[in-house]
Amino acid sequence: MKEAYFTPDNIAARAAALLRAADGYRREPPFKFSADDTALLILDMQRCFLEECSHAFVPSAPAAIPRINALAAACEKVILTRHANTRENAGAMGRWWREIIEDGDPMGELDPRLDARGQIIVKTQYDAFYGTDLEKNLRELGARNVVITGVMTHLCCETTARSAFVRGFDVYLPVDATAAYTEELHRASLLTLSHGFAVPILTRDLLRLLGVNL
Repeated sequence: MKEAYFTPDNIAARAAALLRAADGYRREPPFKFSADDTALLILDMQRCFLEECSHAFVPSAPAAIPRINALAAACEKVILTRHANTRENAGAMGRWWREIIEDGDPMGELDPRLDARGQIIVKTQYDAFYGTDLEKNLRELGARNVVITGVMTHLCCETTARSAFVRGFDVYLPVDATAAYTEELHRASLLTLSHGFAVPILTRDLLRLLGVNL
């Protein structure tokens, strides 16, 4: 079921192809981008999703790390999430999945290759807004644009993107700074989000908007 559709060697070309696949759905955003109003969300880049020994390993996620790090270096407002559950707060996720990431598990720590500093929020569901102070923190930072990166594209990234949209944020999704278990799942989220929730974009183009000269 899993596949490394992104590798360090092919991620640029594969991401560009995924973006082209959304051409029939995406359009120019009806709002203007402002770097000063932008916050970067880095979702769940934890050892359990980034290390091959883990049952939850996302094979394409390691290739996205350099791009996430580049965005983190370019953004002044950065919020990272870490997923952790107890059996009590897991809810339907505890019934759906065989295993959960329990708080205190070393595999739940952020991957050491992630070079990002910012607020850290512990979440218990796919939606990073659910039961957390994320919206409050974004408002306090003065964020209007939200850039969503991390894992997994079709679960936490997509759910959080939709939740950000209904809260009035303008959402950007870097195609090559997110990852799912398969390219098919990644593409599916990209298509649906492009139609009504988020602006798909390549990291290099987003970095230009953030004022980084490539």
